[in-house]
Amino acid sequence: MTAAGWNLAEIWERNADRFPDAIAQVCGDRTSTWAEFDRRADGIAATLLAAGAQRQDKVAHYLYNCPEYLESMFGLFKAALVPVNTNYRYSDDELVYLWDNADAVAVIFHGTFADRCQHLRARVPGVHTWIWVDDGSGPCPDWAVPYETAAAFATGRTVPSWGRSPDDLYILYTGGTTGMPKGVMWRQDDMIGSLDAPSKRPLPPAPGWDDFDERIAKPGPRNLPAAPLMHGTGAFNAMWNLALAGSVVTLEGRHFDPVEMLDTVQRHRVNSMSIVGDAFAKPILRALDAEPDRWDVSSLRVIVSSGVMWATETKQGLLRHNQRLIMIDSLGSSEAIGMASQTTTAESAGAPAKTATFSLGPNTKVLTEDGREVQPGSGERGRVALRGRTPVGYYKDEAKSAATFVLVDGVRWSIPGDWAEVAADGTLILYGRGSQCINTGGEKVFPEEVEEVLKQHPSVADAAVVGVPDERFGQAITALVEPHTGHDVDEAALVAHVKAHLAHYKAPKRVLSIHSVGRAPNGKLDYKRLTAQALDTLAAG
Repeated sequence: MTAAGWNLAEIWERNADRFPDAIAQVCGDRTSTWAEFDRRADGIAATLLAAGAQRQDKVAHYLYNCPEYLESMFGLFKAALVPVNTNYRYSDDELVYLWDNADAVAVIFHGTFADRCQHLRARVPGVHTWIWVDDGSGPCPDWAVPYETAAAFATGRTVPSWGRSPDDLYILYTGGTTGMPKGVMWRQDDMIGSLDAPSKRPLPPAPGWDDFDERIAKPGPRNLPAAPLMHGTGAFNAMWNLALAGSVVTLEGRHFDPVEMLDTVQRHRVNSMSIVGDAFAKPILRALDAEPDRWDVSSLRVIVSSGVMWATETKQGLLRHNQRLIMIDSLGSSEAIGMASQTTTAESAGAPAKTATFSLGPNTKVLTEDGREVQPGSGERGRVALRGRTPVGYYKDEAKSAATFVLVDGVRWSIPGDWAEVAADGTLILYGRGSQCINTGGEKVFPEEVEEVLKQHPSVADAAVVGVPDERFGQAITALVEPHTGHDVDEAALVAHVKAHLAHYKAPKRVLSIHSVGRAPNGKLDYKRLTAQALDTLAAG
């Protein structure tokens, strides 16, 4: 064990040694025990070390959700290499930028991406090892190593000559819709401490296996990352569930299907699940409402959502199907884990907290732009800031690091950009990211605030709000609304609906019907694309 902090490879190896026959991963009919998970990860580690990978070299995952994702991540941590997530929706130029920016020396990719990787190989000369994951889409290229060959490469536990450290990194690339992706660098010890912070009995800061074994006395829960593992919500939850000696259940489908998800929850008795707001929760609720007797979801105890707002009405609907559910809205980001949270249960549903209100974490404050703390009930707005265990910074970007990770009176804060105020009772009222803020007639309006009100209307399945240039107001609030099947968009009714819940200046000047707002797999919106679409629609008359 490392003396100065926790390391994920060592935690997961400890779990494998103590619970070798317990289930570590499940995907459809594929099941692997902790012993198999450990042994195959050794093979990935040994393959990359034999190919010349050096301490803290970066290795990109270009994969859909699958057992190989976490298994190879385990292998990278064993070899003290750094996993780098890759958004599989990226264009050629974005992929080249990411892998070059990350200094990736290897890429682990699904077979369906083989042609694209072949096309890009000459543009990323730093990548010297390609590991091909068979998905039935074609043969392994001659320039790649079959994953199964790599997984079988080791004869024993793989430990690199340079050892492992709590300072070993995990890099999570984020962004891309409002700029090129940037890599958030987490020390493993800080990431483990952040993920463990909400626990009733956190791990001690100074590692000791006696304390760990007492805390993790038996195999842990079964977790289903409904969100992609390429994003922080899915990855953080899955990694932490493995730290608890649990098992991770991945879906076979490559596009979210609530029916497949509910079938999987029932079949494998899933205990917890990670989603990204209503983009996942509403389809789940619609499926349950349509066939309330089809699924037994009684095993499901916890649903964690992070990244976008999750409507109270959706939570109440899910409670109708499972009164034991604990639904957690976690306000966090790639740069700040666990800033604030909101928990909904059957006991609290009688008087639920409003959407976008959170309880501040112990290390979270709201700071004005000049560094003052926003006082409860003052009505003043600021940015949510987290101190304590925070990332090292952005990889190879000192300017962005200095702008996000800020020293105030000698205290280092992570300030990703979420604007909020603090209510008189100390709860957080979230408005959204300042980068998307609309300035209309001198007033600042946060799109997420208006979107949430629009989505409360019975005709609205989803909504996006953007600002378009306007001679009078500077920017005019424009809503793009995706109606429920069988409903039409009634512009006047939706404007009136917003005015009934928010200040009138926050109401859209126009409401446009759209087939789909096109949320990404992480539930987020591409506001740049949606603004262009709104302008085109308005110009067409």
